[in-house]
Order: sequence, then structure tokens, then C-alpha cells
Amino acid sequence: MVGLRRILHGYAFAIAGIAIGVAGLVALGAMSERIVRFIEGGDRFVLGQISVAGRGMGMGAGFTAGGLLPAATIRKIAAVQGVAGVQPQIMLPLNPSTSQFMTLTQELVLGLDLSVPMPNRHYRELPVRAGRFLRAGDRYRAVVGAAFAASRGLRVGSRLPLEGVEYEVVGILERMLTAPDRFVIVPIEDAREQWVAKDRLLRTLLASGAVALTAADLNTGAAVGWRDAEDPDTVARRLVAEVSDVNVQIPSELSRLLRSSTAFFSALLGGIGALALVIGGLSLANTMAAAVFERIRDFGVKRALGATDLDLAGEVLGEALVVTVCGGVAGLGLAVLLGVSVDAWAGRSGQQLFHFSTRLVAGALAFSILLGAAAAAWATFRVVRLSPAEAIRRGA
Repeated sequence: MVGLRRILHGYAFAIAGIAIGVAGLVALGAMSERIVRFIEGGDRFVLGQISVAGRGMGMGAGFTAGGLLPAATIRKIAAVQGVAGVQPQIMLPLNPSTSQFMTLTQELVLGLDLSVPMPNRHYRELPVRAGRFLRAGDRYRAVVGAAFAASRGLRVGSRLPLEGVEYEVVGILERMLTAPDRFVIVPIEDAREQWVAKDRLLRTLLASGAVALTAADLNTGAAVGWRDAEDPDTVARRLVAEVSDVNVQIPSELSRLLRSSTAFFSALLGGIGALALVIGGLSLANTMAAAVFERIRDFGVKRALGATDLDLAGEVLGEALVVTVCGGVAGLGLAVLLGVSVDAWAGRSGQQLFHFSTRLVAGALAFSILLGAAAAAWATFRVVRLSPAEAIRRGA
């Protein structure tokens, strides 16, 4: 314990320097991890289903954006070879007057036909953190995303007004760090009522009677599943060939589109992270090496008293390990404190900027320890090459 206190006191500035370097590196890494999680979550969602929308420009938004997708067309989709299930959906902007179409932070109302199991292979049911998911027969109940709930202070049992109707919040999704964090999920019957309330053109069309429409025809899209032996892209191309007046998203192409849309931000953060790695690494190595060179006189005296090179190497590496671990842990703590504080402030609007993954924390700590030990070993090698008298003279 006394030895540890001596090391902490003697290397206080070195520990502080290492902590600052590690904190900057971890903070930038956490921002990059946030983007990576968004891309991975989006990939997992879009690769789990084939998204189909009615052709044309309608109120629909998101992956199933488009015009009407009538019930007759949905039956044609279900009859295509390789299709295992079709779930009608409605996806609408929460507030059309402040449209955020094609943005990564869009707030959407998602209406699901609860009589049909969700066909997404990766999300048979979206994960719920509190409460429960929607059930068949529910009306005027909603499950909300984690970011949406945080931005509005919603809890299970809260009331959420939508288009003049109050909905009971029965569930809050786990934070997925992707699009569903901003969803309001309701039964499709309720979403149809909201669609009519939001879209003046649709109200006019229904009132005129010019087109024979039933409630089952009011869909903006559908999630389509495929059979186990089928390739999803092949099934999607069959849908394109056999079903008219639909827009079909090929899963692999949609995945590439998602990645390309975030490529700039990923490259920017990756470049900043690489720069931080170099700068932080050089700072850490220089700090540790300088701390060793500051003790050159002490090492010269010990060698004059009979200490061997191996004795000195063991002492320096032991101290370097303690210093880099302390600096690394302090830097991690500083980065997490900064990230949590910023996210707490940004969370009031549903934002999250940092994600401190296990691999990031472990990697940063291992990096600081290995680089600090390597710098200390190099400095020790330089010191032991000097004679005891020369080391004492230079230290004085």
C-alpha cells in the first residue's frame, strides 16, 4: 500500500497525462461505436424482411413509404412462390407539418396488423424494456421507442395524445440505437384512423366515393417473410416480376443503401478516431518514457549499489504497469462521465451520442497498458546502457 502511494505521488503528472489521452481516445471511440451500432441495427432489421410499398407518393414514410397497398395486392404478394408471411403495415410521420423525411432521427407512427405474426426473421417481436408489446384486439394502446419515451417523459401507463385521441402507453422498447427508438407502434386499425386524420387528400377521396376502398385497403406497405429454403433477394425479385404497382426493396440493396447513407459519418469518425489513436498513443508513450528518464539518477545510484539490469527492468515495468492501469482507468472514468453527462442533456430530446461498448473499454485499457509498458521498456533499455556514473551525472 505504501509502495502504491509512493508511485501515485511520484507519477501523478504522468497518470494525469495518460488519463487525458485515454479519455479523448475513448470518447471518440464511443461516438464511432454509436454509429456502428446504428448501422448494425438497421442492417439486422432490413435483412430480416422484404419491405413492399404501394407505388406512388403518399403519406407513407420509412422503408414502406409509398401510396396505397390494397388488400387485393397483399393477397397477390402472399401467393408468390417462396413467400412465408405478409404483415400489412402503415408507417406515417408523427408530425407531417415538420417533415423529417429520409432523416435518421425521424419520428414515425408504425401501425401493425396484429392478427399476423411479425415476419421479420431477426425481430419476431421488438424487445420490450418495460410493460408489454401489443396484442391482437388492442385498441388505442401504444408501444413507444426508448428515445421517444425519454424525450417526452413517458412511462408505462402514460397517456399519449395522437390526432386528438389519447393512447395508453403499454410498453417501452429497449434502446436499440436504431430507427425503432423513435417509433410509436399502434394497432393498424388505429393507424388507419390517424392516416385519414392526417391526409386531407385521402379524406377527399374516401368522401367522393370515386374509388371503392375498404379499411383493409388502407396500407402503406407490408413486411414480407420468406421460406427457409429460399434466398430473400430471389423472392424479392419474384415479387417485382409477378406483382404490379408495388415498390419492392431488395434486402441486400437496402442494406447497401443504409450503409452508404452513413458512410460519410463513419469515415469522418473513423479518421478522427485514427488521429486520436496516434496522438493519444504518442502522448501516452512520451509521458511514460519521460517519467522513466526523470528517474535516471535514481537508477544510476541503484546500479552503483549492485542492482542488475534485470532488477531495474522488473522495477520499471512494474511501476509502468501500475501507472498505465491507473491512468487508463482514470481516463475511462473521465470519458464515461463526459459521455453520460452529454447523453443526459441530449436525452431530453431523445438523442444519444455515445455508446461505451465492452470491446471499446477493454481495447482502450489494453492499449494503454501495452503501449505504456512498451514505452517504459524502451526508456529502461536506454537508461541501462549508461554507466552508473554517467546516469548519476545526467540525473544531477
